[in-house]
Amino acid sequence: MVNVVSAGYRRPFSKRSKSLTARRTEFAVNRLAPLRERNFRRFYAGYVTSLLGTSMSGVAVIFAVLGSGGTAADLGYVAAAGIVPQVAFILAGGVLADRLGRRLVMLCADALRCCAQAALAVALFSGHPQIWLFMLLAALVGTGEALFNPALDALTVQIAPEDALVSANALTGAASSATRIAGPALAGILVALAGPAPVIAADAASYGASMLALGMLRLPGPRPAQARPLLRDLGEGWRQFAGRAWLWLTTVQFALFNLITWAPYLVLGPVLARNYLGGARAWGLIQAASGAGALLAGLGLLGRRPRRPMLAATLGTFGYPVPCLLLALRAPGPAVAGGAFLAGAGGAVFLTFCLTTIQQQVPTDSLARVSSFVTFGTFGLGAAGLALAGPVAQVAGITRVLGAGAAWAVLSSTVVLALPPTRAVRWRSGDSRGAPDRDPGHRGDRSGGGCDQQAPPVS
Repeated sequence: MVNVVSAGYRRPFSKRSKSLTARRTEFAVNRLAPLRERNFRRFYAGYVTSLLGTSMSGVAVIFAVLGSGGTAADLGYVAAAGIVPQVAFILAGGVLADRLGRRLVMLCADALRCCAQAALAVALFSGHPQIWLFMLLAALVGTGEALFNPALDALTVQIAPEDALVSANALTGAASSATRIAGPALAGILVALAGPAPVIAADAASYGASMLALGMLRLPGPRPAQARPLLRDLGEGWRQFAGRAWLWLTTVQFALFNLITWAPYLVLGPVLARNYLGGARAWGLIQAASGAGALLAGLGLLGRRPRRPMLAATLGTFGYPVPCLLLALRAPGPAVAGGAFLAGAGGAVFLTFCLTTIQQQVPTDSLARVSSFVTFGTFGLGAAGLALAGPVAQVAGITRVLGAGAAWAVLSSTVVLALPPTRAVRWRSGDSRGAPDRDPGHRGDRSGGGCDQQAPPVS
């Protein structure tokens, strides 16, 4: 009798166990679903290689400028030369990607960056180039960035399964975080052993690897480009962007966030690290902690499907002000690194879910233009913030500037979180993409959806 009763209880328990195991197995498999797609695997291999080369060359260029007799001011000129074209040409990059095809534009961008870095490497092997040459080649690399980035967000929709966009974006973000940690460390060793020229040459080769991967993708033939005025294409992209209340609200939020919070943190954080945390090593550890947080959070996001993706994305933004506040309070180095870890993790949550929402709900043929408008809106003020942070801190004090930045970040995230358009955006399954939009946060053209950089770039 006991055995019969026991058997009676074991059987349903066994079924539940098998069902739970099956669900766990299915979830684990779905987390890496993009890597089962040949197109995505090929692209991802080339993209990671390119990211590693870029993260290494950033260190190499700094030491190349200094080794050629440059000053701290010259470093600023070279950095600005790379940023200005990204702001100036980002909208044109979005139009070209939607008009001519994403892969073609990305190939041209990689070729431009490859040639610019190869030319710089040759100049360094030959001697000590003048600062104007550094600036010219940095401007070419920045132009390539302006062409590549809007197309990247749109290409992901073409090469990843529709029901695995979160995993695809999380994998892309994790690769960026991992290379931000490994690249500078590896570059430091190589620059010390062989100088900056070989590292910059390796970056040029990494763009070649990206071009090879893009060329191997099996994609449908591009539609014939329509002979339309550039301004008309820009206008259509603007309508897709401005017609989504949650999207332009988020863009305004991050435009002001980059100006008031993040740019001062990036400029003034190293100053405080030098003043009371021990210098460059402490700042390097803080930056590495941010990358580690983004990497681990990105891996944890694989396969996640929040019912309200922009609500989840906005919750992630509350991590951003933590290291800024801790620096303002003169917290110990380990505490600031812990705050940076939280900021990196929150950033990964925001970027992954916001970008996925854009890809789900914006019409495919407008994705690159919408991404370019988001990036233009946020990045432009961020560049101004980098220039203004130092002078403002001289007048108001570093602690007050960072404290005000942290307070603003918390306030803006709270306001955006409470607004109906943010909370109204719903997750869309693959078969509902392009369905008529019922989101109250969207107005006008209803051919796409209701939610939109690319999640805004904040670092």
